Amino acid sequence: MEKIRKALTGISGVPVTPYKADGSVDIAKLSALITRLAHARVHNLMAAGNTGEFFTLTMDEVRAVHTATIKAADGKSLVSAAVGRSLTEAKALARDAIAEGADAIMGHHPMDPFAGPSYQARYFLELADASTVPVIAYVRSDTFSVADFRKLALHPNIAGIKFASGNLMLLAEVIRATRDAPAIWVCGLAEGWAPAFYAMGARGFTSGLVNVFPERSHAIHQALETGDYAAARALIDDIAGFEALRTKYLNGANVTVVKEALGMLGTEVGPVRVPGVESLTEAERADLRAIVDNVAEKSRAA
Repeated sequence: MEKIRKALTGISGVPVTPYKADGSVDIAKLSALITRLAHARVHNLMAAGNTGEFFTLTMDEVRAVHTATIKAADGKSLVSAAVGRSLTEAKALARDAIAEGADAIMGHHPMDPFAGPSYQARYFLELADASTVPVIAYVRSDTFSVADFRKLALHPNIAGIKFASGNLMLLAEVIRATRDAPAIWVCGLAEGWAPAFYAMGARGFTSGLVNVFPERSHAIHQALETGDYAAARALIDDIAGFEALRTKYLNGANVTVVKEALGMLGTEVGPVRVPGVESLTEAERADLRAIVDNVAEKSRAA
């Protein structure tokens, strides 16, 4: 458990899922990407997370992504296998991932449109009860009560809460309410939000940028860990446009931007599956190219 909690205070990278020309998952390209991220010392890899297009993958594809990630990471990075959909499916995916050697399970937020907030919290609690490795709760809502969050933070098998809401007042309140709990509160909104989350008492952050520029993610993390907020903000300034592009179309371009940036650097990973935005416009692509070229040049000069 402590190994997982320590990793959560670092960078939780969410790898993209590459596709072949026929639209199937490209395991060879995925393995190469995971090997690169593991060698880049990414603390925790969330296999089949949102940036990995979890909700467009079949159950068998999710399992294949889990297996390939665990194998390619080769113990150099921790692997948290992302699970979700129905609680029955989430438990089954978790069992299989654990059998393959996953270090932890990351439970996606249950997205049922008729779900009650306290029962969404219960979803995570039951997943943690069933898992034989630590669980990370990925909460994408600010509708949970403080009592619900406290139950999550105090569960003996929940290593941390990936808080993915911009409601910083609620974050501050739940962190105050769980000072006696060992769970780690993680910024689930990537590098741009991480300074504010750190100021509230969270540690670590999730990242899609890490697919493209892991050294920039590491530099931001180091600045935050040493309390150098000015340096963190300066480093984030260069990638603020990257993150802003990802939020377009109600976050529909979130993965698209990461995949197209990888292509600009010579790693083609295929388009995003529908209902994600399949490709950027020419104007958006030009903006992304300028950002990628700027960060790449600064990386070479460093």
